[in-house]
Amino acid sequence: MFQKLILVLVLGIFVLSSTGCLVPMYSGDPKRRNKQLLYNSENLRLIHDEWERFWFLDQPSHLTPYRTHGGII
Repeated sequence: MFQKLILVLVLGIFVLSSTGCLVPMYSGDPKRRNKQLLYNSENLRLIHDEWERFWFLDQPSHLTPYRTHGGII
């Protein structure tokens, strides 16, 4: 019983003291981590374009004053 209590306390301290994930998301090498952060931020920036494409917001609006050709040229 006493061993289980100590084990639970040690695991609780370990879990509460850890910040973030147990396995780090990015590499420890600064050059590789910089490349990973750039790729990740680029992917997050492109989410907005994917959202507009999903809801067909990237199509030309018929309410604009500019003439757009909707067919095959």
